[in-house]
Amino acid sequence: MADLDNKDQTEMDPADMEDVEEVEEEETGEDNSKARQLTRQMMQNPQILAALQERLDGLVGSPSGYMESLPKVVKRRVNALKNLQVKCAHIEAKFYEEVHELERKYAALYQPLFDKRSEIVRAAYEPTDEECEWKQDEEEELTVSKQEEMKEKAKVEEEKKDEEKEDPKGIPEFWLTVFKNVDLLSEMLQEHDEPILKHLQDIKVKFSDAGQPMSFALEFHFEPNDFFTNTVLTKSYKMRSEPDESDPFSFDGPEIMGCTGCTIDWTKGKNVTLKTIKKKQKHKGRGTVRTVTKTVPNDSFFNFFSPPEGTPPLTCGTILKEDEDSEAVLAADFEIGHFIRERIVPRAVLYFTGEAIEDDDDDYDEEGEEADDEEGDEEADEENDPDYEPKKDANPPEECKQQ
Repeated sequence: MADLDNKDQTEMDPADMEDVEEVEEEETGEDNSKARQLTRQMMQNPQILAALQERLDGLVGSPSGYMESLPKVVKRRVNALKNLQVKCAHIEAKFYEEVHELERKYAALYQPLFDKRSEIVRAAYEPTDEECEWKQDEEEELTVSKQEEMKEKAKVEEEKKDEEKEDPKGIPEFWLTVFKNVDLLSEMLQEHDEPILKHLQDIKVKFSDAGQPMSFALEFHFEPNDFFTNTVLTKSYKMRSEPDESDPFSFDGPEIMGCTGCTIDWTKGKNVTLKTIKKKQKHKGRGTVRTVTKTVPNDSFFNFFSPPEGTPPLTCGTILKEDEDSEAVLAADFEIGHFIRERIVPRAVLYFTGEAIEDDDDDYDEEGEEADDEEGDEEADEENDPDYEPKKDANPPEECKQQ
């Protein structure tokens, strides 16, 4: 630390010295106050902070030496505990296999309800008055009572619009609205995807049969449209629930072993996953310029049905060794598939209305408030800093698009 002190004294900007807040002296005397001031100055010095961070980074992951200091007989017992832990991992793997069997069993019970939901959405079935009656809870009734006046005004306008429009069939743009309401999916959507997803009528989850390796498939059912001839687009995920023999302690539930998409039979000129660009090329010798047309990949939700390229089987371990970027893409792809299976399909109507999104947001309210407070404090500090230059510090936002 002596070297750091010297460095601080020689390189410290005098302006920084003026910005240091005065610290009240405690009963212990001036020495403590000066020490605190010096410490504060050091912590505001970028060079010192960088040096400390480098030292701390070097300590991350370093063994404490405690295990090496244990007597041999104790180490022997620790090994016994680790062997027990491996057995626990194998039992946990069996647990997840049985969970998968339960999912498969209950999927068959849910399916008739999901089928009826699909019939209502695509106007194949008109629900009865009894089926359409919804009993509101007290909080909803209170909210409605406060908004009665606004509803009456809106009702008149809606009646006028209904007279002008034809009677809509089913629930138009049901799944498109669900996708647009969910951040994870809306980030994948492009404007040219929306006209296609208006034709999406249902999403089904198919689990592997009993006794077969763990897997599930997502089926996207479309009505006839002008974009492709497929009636169903599929995405399948293969999973494994067993500890890796070389690293059994890394087991944390089923992992994805591979995913398989499908070929989309696009109508000529309608493939939104590709775009045509024109590029000018200059001849090195003659200096003449020509314009060439080139087809390149285009951002689209429908790239979801074309998994990351790799040599089958598309295993995480293999990809991780060959290409870490592909591993990250595959992990993100599996997260999307899992979310559609676990949340979107079972609770689609609540994502359509936005109620499920509000529930999800409630889980993050406290953390969000804390983050806002911290950000507010930082902004306040910057505004109080006489040397703060907003234009100089501001960075233009960068757009990030997922896969």
